Amino acid sequence: MDGGDDGVNENGSLEIPKKPVSNKKKTARDRLVEFCALFGKEDQVLVVINADPDAIASAMAVKRLLRYRVKSVTIGYPNEIRRLNNVVMVDLLKIPMERLHTLKIGDFTKKVMLDSQPSHLPCFENIAFDVVIDHHPATKGWVAPFVDIRRDYGATASMLVEYLRAANLKPSVTLATALFYAIKVDTRNFEKKVTLADAISFRYLFDIANPNLVRKIEQSSFRRSELNYFKTALSVMKVSKQRLYAHLGRVPSPDMLVLIADFLNQVHDVTWVFVSGLHNDKLVVIFRCDGYKKNAGRLAEKMFQAIGSAGGHREAARAEVLLRNLPVEIQDFSTKTLMRLTTKHLQ
Repeated sequence: MDGGDDGVNENGSLEIPKKPVSNKKKTARDRLVEFCALFGKEDQVLVVINADPDAIASAMAVKRLLRYRVKSVTIGYPNEIRRLNNVVMVDLLKIPMERLHTLKIGDFTKKVMLDSQPSHLPCFENIAFDVVIDHHPATKGWVAPFVDIRRDYGATASMLVEYLRAANLKPSVTLATALFYAIKVDTRNFEKKVTLADAISFRYLFDIANPNLVRKIEQSSFRRSELNYFKTALSVMKVSKQRLYAHLGRVPSPDMLVLIADFLNQVHDVTWVFVSGLHNDKLVVIFRCDGYKKNAGRLAEKMFQAIGSAGGHREAARAEVLLRNLPVEIQDFSTKTLMRLTTKHLQ
């Protein structure tokens, strides 16, 4: 069971600061107070995520923070969860979530976005969010009353651990396991550049999380049917100047591209990996590199920001473009097209 109190003052309530505190100078307590001040007992809260381990765990943490402060909390997500690790995580930890398109946004009085930003997907753009908490670089074209974006953090889950600790809320084993796994995934076992804060949150969770559950989630990586996409990637891939390219054609989920990009990123003497595919009406491109004198996020933006959504970190990034927005000369996309387009922007 979750333990601890709600991090309140002697009168049993959170004190709201008279003057706003500069975002850079805010303590975990400052952020918690401002966050909680937005919610009331009658609020019905919708937590919106693009479901992956970091977003799911963060949503669970927000649900815990608001448990006794609001009327209800519902987690909604737009994407189909196909990656086996994520399916197992949701099933094993019994995480209640609902598809976003099945919910009536107008039924909710407050909306929270986690591990993403309103400009990330078209389905987010018409939702007026009250809270945005994320660790990705800030994007433009949206506003929210409460914004906590810390791009130096390796995971949004690390940020939510700080909220929980500021509220004196010890996470349950289930919540701690989800947050622990999320930090492992988003920091790639701390191989990516992270902050000391990520390590502190991870160490805090270490004594609470169930390592056996984490292991079960991690070991469920591939369905047998997905191996065919690896076969395709190996047959079409091209390598030039230590850069590996592979276009897979149509895929059942963009997660398949991520799995293959991460796998190919282990190849010796390869410094860049570009894996693309078509999903529904979009071209999706996954970028991987070592982050040393390279910036995958910047390259993704340079290549696709003008015609779609693109961004990420130094060593990992992603771009999504509606097929109708692609220039005529690259609409017949292939591995050679990916190679030619990427080489042009790397020169």
